[in-house]
Amino acid sequence: MDSAAPSAEPPRDSAALAAFAALVLLPLVLLAVVGGWSASGVATADPAPAAADGPLPDLPASPEDTVVGTELAAGDAQARNAAVAFAAIGPGAPLPFGFAGNAADRLRARDCLALAGMAEAGGADGDQRAVMQVILNRVSHPAFASTVCGVVFEGSQRPTGCQFSFTCDGSLARRYSDPAWRAARARAEEMLGGATHAPVGNATHFHADYVYPWWSDRLDKVAKVGPHIFFRWRGFWGSRQALSARYAGGEPDPLRLRDTALATAAANPLPGLLGSGEAVRSITRDSVARAAGEPPRAAASSGQPGPGAGVHFVLVSPGDSPAALVERARSVCAGGGYCRVQGWSDPAQVPASLPLSDAARRSLRFSFAAANANGGEAIFFDCRLFSAPDIGTCLPAIP
Repeated sequence: MDSAAPSAEPPRDSAALAAFAALVLLPLVLLAVVGGWSASGVATADPAPAAADGPLPDLPASPEDTVVGTELAAGDAQARNAAVAFAAIGPGAPLPFGFAGNAADRLRARDCLALAGMAEAGGADGDQRAVMQVILNRVSHPAFASTVCGVVFEGSQRPTGCQFSFTCDGSLARRYSDPAWRAARARAEEMLGGATHAPVGNATHFHADYVYPWWSDRLDKVAKVGPHIFFRWRGFWGSRQALSARYAGGEPDPLRLRDTALATAAANPLPGLLGSGEAVRSITRDSVARAAGEPPRAAASSGQPGPGAGVHFVLVSPGDSPAALVERARSVCAGGGYCRVQGWSDPAQVPASLPLSDAARRSLRFSFAAANANGGEAIFFDCRLFSAPDIGTCLPAIP
């Protein structure tokens, strides 16, 4: 899971917080919890821990390590996970979280916690609380970021560093319903107010059993329900006593964290998720069909996968109206969230993946980035193809 906490930003107004709360994500259902109990059915308590085993950077599954990805097929990963026994130490008894921030910190922490609960665990009460408990355990652990939003988005600013897969697989561009937000926020408020979720105890890591991260057998496996498995570090750093960091507020702006995460995901799509080669080829085939004489389409439909999270590669032609291209791009991006439409005039020049090569940048004819909370639209045309666009500006020349 991830790296240093992003720096705190000054609070946004209520409208901006409401905009963040309106985001809804594709539920990945990566999480559920039960187990981690002793044979007698009583939750196990931590024994007295030994002294710290070594510096934090040497720990397996440190904040620099991503949880996403496995080279094993799902069935092989499940078999290998099943072969790892539960640790006798169990999950331990969780500590109530001590919130000490201001009102803006509370709103930001609540929404980041609710967002992660929905994205990682779906809508079930216990499943969301399990995710929230892991996040709050991390906030209290010196190995992770010191804020709730910092933990949730930790590593998402790096191409392969996200700690929670929903921050780097394109799910941030999706939406949840208002009732889902209300329920998740209520749970988040309770957890921030001191409620705990015993089944996961002091766990600081988890993954689904259909993946097998390299660190999976280097941590103590302490809880499982369905396909979801929870872990603690071994020795002192996995003990309750290690959860010693005091929360002091200073929550970073979740809107900025989200925008950075979406931009990083768009430029560096994860293999096997949105942005796969097959998704790119399907859009390219549609564009080639257009060049063969079918009705023009300035962009893929909003429900169609693209070359990356919130990115659409399309074919344009000199006969297209710049204003019409922009309107069609806006319709593709109408759902909100990070969205970019980029077009080429030659089907052979449409790239197969992100990031764009120098050749793809030189042959780019149209680029549209949707407005977001941090700024307006960005509209560019290659003025060699569109000599006098009535909207946007000319793309800069690339040598």
